[in-house]
Amino acid sequence: MEKTYISYLDVPKRNQVEYQTKTPLLAEDGTLLVKGGWARHCLFEYNRDYSKPNKRKKEWDFYQISNGKYMLQISFANISIAGYGSICLVDIEKGETIAAPMALFVGGNDKYILPNCSDQPSVVDFVVGKGHFKFVTEETKRTLSVQMEQKGVPVTAEFEMDMMPGLEGITTVLPFKDYPTRYFMTTKMVCMPCGGVLTIGDKKYEFSKEDTFCSLDWGRVNTPYKLVWYWGSGSTYVTDKDGNKHPFGFEITWGIGDESNATETCIFYDGKVHKIGSVDVKTFPKPDKYMKPWEFISEDNRFNLTMTPFYDHHSDLNIINLLRMHSHQVHGKWNGNVVLDDGTVVEIKDMYAFCEYVENKW
Repeated sequence: MEKTYISYLDVPKRNQVEYQTKTPLLAEDGTLLVKGGWARHCLFEYNRDYSKPNKRKKEWDFYQISNGKYMLQISFANISIAGYGSICLVDIEKGETIAAPMALFVGGNDKYILPNCSDQPSVVDFVVGKGHFKFVTEETKRTLSVQMEQKGVPVTAEFEMDMMPGLEGITTVLPFKDYPTRYFMTTKMVCMPCGGVLTIGDKKYEFSKEDTFCSLDWGRVNTPYKLVWYWGSGSTYVTDKDGNKHPFGFEITWGIGDESNATETCIFYDGKVHKIGSVDVKTFPKPDKYMKPWEFISEDNRFNLTMTPFYDHHSDLNIINLLRMHSHQVHGKWNGNVVLDDGTVVEIKDMYAFCEYVENKW
């Protein structure tokens, strides 16, 4: 598959339409009412019964926890015709997958229904086969509790992440041209210190809030069959000229849908969103440049970072070439600078973060 999205360099500068009040996402016949936009909180009211066509609806809660040595992914997804809950632990320094149990189910349309809002209190509590998944969202914290098995060996995860009061994320709605009922709505949240323990048999992997962050990727979508995207994210602490520490993160996603009214790109600083314009990579990484430096460029010159990769977490799920998720999630050290809304330049040195390139059919 060739590069199928259009770089921002080839199109006029995009709008960044911010929604500040609650707005219905869909009409009763499935027509998308929000013609593209973003919000600092999940203000787009999602009624899954209105999503058409019914079998193209996909919903997921995905948490990625990392301290720069280990990466832990915990997710639950319902893609209407089927779904899964999973854990994946990767040693990103050694480039080894340590454990990846998955619990599958068939016919998920009207069971295992996930919450319709990403940042309001909610409880996910599902049992799938031998897997038990419980995700609890409160005002100032999230907790994840999972019990699974891999080849008869018990795998358990108990994690808690902190959410500072008023923590902002970015919720974006992207339409698809010529598809009036198709949309891509996601919430991305970062800068959530996270601690807990993953246990595999008698082996424990401990994560501390001192050096570990969690990124949330929450999706409620109804898309065409083929998609291509980039997604990059990271969290850390930066120190200002007076020696004060500040939570810092970023979210960059592009290549999905019609981005003329919003891009899923922003900087997070002290829990607040600083919206930036389109972001792209200077050199297309496919097919053999994934482990070369990724130089990021932005239309407003506010995101000037280069990732030097050290690990490509490559996966390719391919079911008779009809259902496919082909991903290069590249982890590296990031250097450069970003610019906040007030013009403050924040220098970034050797920050751990990732960016992925994905092609899929689903």
